[in-house]
Amino acid sequence: MKKTLITAACVVATLSAMAQGTVNFNNSPAAIGGTGAPVFNVDGVTKLDSAFVAQLYAGPVGGSLAPVGVFLPFRSGAGAGFINSSGVDTARTIPGVAAGAPADVQLRAWATSGGATYEAAVAAGALYGFSPILSLGATGGAGEPPGLPANLIGLQSFNLVVPEPSTIALGLLGAAALLLRRRK
Repeated sequence: MKKTLITAACVVATLSAMAQGTVNFNNSPAAIGGTGAPVFNVDGVTKLDSAFVAQLYAGPVGGSLAPVGVFLPFRSGAGAGFINSSGVDTARTIPGVAAGAPADVQLRAWATSGGATYEAAVAAGALYGFSPILSLGATGGAGEPPGLPANLIGLQSFNLVVPEPSTIALGLLGAAALLLRRRK
C-alpha cells in the first residue's frame, strides 16, 4: 500500500512539473551551439573552474527572476567555463511559466568561498557575475508527450566583476586614514 501511494505521489508531482515551462540549464556548445557561452573570471580570459558555481534564475517575461533548481559547479581543465552537467539532470522547471510559454532567464555565477547562494556571495564581497537576461520565445514541456526542455540558445558569455567595497568598509578606511594622519 505504501509503495502504491508513493508511486502515485511521484506520478502526480511529475505530471504537475510537466505542465510548466522547462529549460535546459547548460551553457556548453553541445547544448546551445557555436562556441557555447563560457563564463570568465574578472580578467576576461581565464575561464571559471570548480572553485565557482552557477545558478539559473528565471521567471515570466518582464517579471522578477528567482533561483530555479540547484546550483552547479563549473568544470575544470579543458572544460573550464562551462557548467559541469555530467550525470546531472539539467532540466529546470520555471514556476509561474506555462509549458511552451516564453520566459526570461539569466545565468548567475559566484565564487564558492562567498557562500551557498548568489546573494550571500554578493553580500560577502566575493567574486560574482551574471549574464544579460535572455528572453526565450518558448520553453519546453508543451505537447503530448511533453516536449524536451528548451535550450538556452542566445545565452551570452560574461565576466565576473570585482566587488565594490561597501559603504561601511569605505567609512572605516577613511577613519583609519584620519587616525594615521593625526599621528604624524
